[in-house]
Amino acid sequence: MEYKDYYQILGVPRTATQDDIKKAYRKLARQYHPDNNPGNKQAEAKFKEANEANEVLSDPQKRQKYDALGSQWQQYQRTGGRPGDFDWTQWSTQTQSYDASDLNDLFGDGGFSDFFMRIFGGMGSGQAGGGVRHGPMRGRDYEQPIEIPLRDAFTGTTLTLQKDGQKLEVKIPAGVKTGSKIRMAGQGEAGRQGSGAGDLYLTITVQSDPRFVRDGDDLKTEAPVDLYTLILGGEATVKTLNGQVSMKVPPETQPGRVIRLRGQGMPHLRDPQQRGDLYVTVQAKLPQHLSSEEKKLFEQLAKLRK
Repeated sequence: MEYKDYYQILGVPRTATQDDIKKAYRKLARQYHPDNNPGNKQAEAKFKEANEANEVLSDPQKRQKYDALGSQWQQYQRTGGRPGDFDWTQWSTQTQSYDASDLNDLFGDGGFSDFFMRIFGGMGSGQAGGGVRHGPMRGRDYEQPIEIPLRDAFTGTTLTLQKDGQKLEVKIPAGVKTGSKIRMAGQGEAGRQGSGAGDLYLTITVQSDPRFVRDGDDLKTEAPVDLYTLILGGEATVKTLNGQVSMKVPPETQPGRVIRLRGQGMPHLRDPQQRGDLYVTVQAKLPQHLSSEEKKLFEQLAKLRK
């Protein structure tokens, strides 16, 4: 049985925080998810490896046990993992028990490696906290990363998901942020012996947008303004996520000035009627292809300014 380095699988150091582990897992889950790699057995294997590593490292008790095992792996191998021959006492208070069939249900038969099943799936009934649990048990919760464009986060949207050949529709509310979670009750792992199913949590990542930078519920953008409006004042057109609006430009506005447009930002998640602001950085749009007469007028202006 081969020792599996879960830290190496996720690409994180052994000192990684829970947040580091979560970010690394989400990245790999998106990259190797079967929906994004239909028929790709190598991607499926990497997806299962990432899930197995996350199953252990995201659980503080399992991670503590796994870390302790690392330094004594060769001893464990020599004894064949027999409880009577290997010193489990340092872990006895952290030992948890699982039903092997429950663990495999997540990805089908063989979803977890022999290494995982030997260490976490069946410790034997002679150890503290060991043994296999039977009887009714609520299904576990699942987590699925979802990416949406910024515009969908602005307007809200409805996504159609596939689960066990069944189409599920889920509404994504306006104002969601990266890290927001949408709960789909009862769509996780099936319960055992009449117990309720777990839930499915969609973890949202809002994609970056080339035109806007998001800062909480506020947005930042740039807008070109012609030279004459900058000097004399007037109005300029600004593109927002909700269409075009007019922006008042004060006389003698300098390029780089930031003008706030109230209520033109992102909707508040809990109150979509309320919205953040849009901060517009003014960019000068200089005239081109000047006629000889226009050049003379600019020359006259230059002389007057001297």
